[in-house]
Amino acid sequence: MSEIKEACGVIGIFNTSGLNLPKEMYYGLFALQHRGQESCGMAVSRGGEVISHKDMGLVSEVFNDGKIAELQGEIGIGHCRYSTTGDSESVNAQPLTTNFVKGTLAIAHNGNLANADEIRRGLMEEQGAIFHTNTDSEIFAYLIAKKEAETHLLEKAIRQATELVSGAYALLVMSPRKLVGIRDPLGLRPLCLGEKNGSYILASESCAVEAIGGTFIRDIEPGEIIVIDKDGCTSLKAEKLPEKQRPCIFEYIYFARPDSYIDGQSIYEARHLAGRILAERYPVEADIVMPVPDSGIDAAIGYAEGSGIPYGVGLIKNRYIGRTFIQPDQVQREEATRIKLNVLKHTVVGKRVVLVDDSMVRGTVSRGIVSMLKKAGAKEVHMRISAPPFTWPCFFGVDLPEKKQLVACNHTIEEIRQDLNVDTLGFFHVEDLPRIIPNCALNGYCDACFTGDYPVPVPLKDEDR
Repeated sequence: MSEIKEACGVIGIFNTSGLNLPKEMYYGLFALQHRGQESCGMAVSRGGEVISHKDMGLVSEVFNDGKIAELQGEIGIGHCRYSTTGDSESVNAQPLTTNFVKGTLAIAHNGNLANADEIRRGLMEEQGAIFHTNTDSEIFAYLIAKKEAETHLLEKAIRQATELVSGAYALLVMSPRKLVGIRDPLGLRPLCLGEKNGSYILASESCAVEAIGGTFIRDIEPGEIIVIDKDGCTSLKAEKLPEKQRPCIFEYIYFARPDSYIDGQSIYEARHLAGRILAERYPVEADIVMPVPDSGIDAAIGYAEGSGIPYGVGLIKNRYIGRTFIQPDQVQREEATRIKLNVLKHTVVGKRVVLVDDSMVRGTVSRGIVSMLKKAGAKEVHMRISAPPFTWPCFFGVDLPEKKQLVACNHTIEEIRQDLNVDTLGFFHVEDLPRIIPNCALNGYCDACFTGDYPVPVPLKDEDR
């Protein structure tokens, strides 16, 4: 793994206005494809029966006209996945469907549970539970099914189930008659509400609502349960919440699409401002500012505006290959990197280049790009990273390597600079993070991957402690 692994994306629609449900779901998932490219799936309720289709691959590979025609229904949930827990194989693709004494449930989950192993062991040892996948999501399915058999009310069962877990989740649950969404009490993972022609939509990001011609209504609040059925949309607020919410800062730095808004904050503006702050912190004499496409573009524009150095395109991306670190196999990632980017020599030859990227984990990708630029004739390369150095593992959906594999844990900034063969190197400062999300900073955010300040207890390994 040379870079961070992605989160997942979820979408759900309660169809009351004659929408072509699977088609709308398809385009919604397509808009969320940046959040996971390993597998995807849909589950729909039709006449009280839940049917589903899921497989490994991109949305456009898993679904065709025939499959979409088979998935017509009144309610639907969809999921695109990158494995942060559980192996990269079709059995772990979502939505998960489970049959129990009260009927059938389908579940789509984005996030990781910090106490998943503890809960799984308890369910297996004390209640003889049998798990068919090794994902956190199946724990949710088991707990909700068990609680609904006791409470006979889906939303009450979901609330009781979530009280047993700790960590990050944006969760969609579909029964034959209801669509329910819930966001974890810390707000670590995003979830929003929209509508189209009277049909309600739940999605990880506002861009998915807009992609299907819907209207964004609002973000789901931390700990809030949204229940959608034939009678409309009902909000059930949490009775007790943590003193501060902790939405993941990396949604703003990297995960989310630039045209999305999360908790009232424009993702593009956050990244653009990060670039301006980098220019303020790390001025340099140079001829051109260029991004590592695509995730470095917004910050590079901000750096160019803040520094007065012209913005230019120096790296050409092959648009027909996904993010290299989305590939689950290291050999696949390395092969993809070699064909992913090429240098536009005309732009860089003889130039002093400011290269802007969104993050650095091991440094192997950055090293390769710098080498390409210098071979193409760049006179100088000054690297700017619009995220602080990673120094701690994440347990909430960002699958970082162990601390011993994080370049910033084992080397000083100067050692990293020398290893990359760049002329100067600057990382975003942790203390500047509140400046890029002013709409959210007062309520708090999670930056544990940079600081080790975890919002809940996590199972750190002894060497990481």
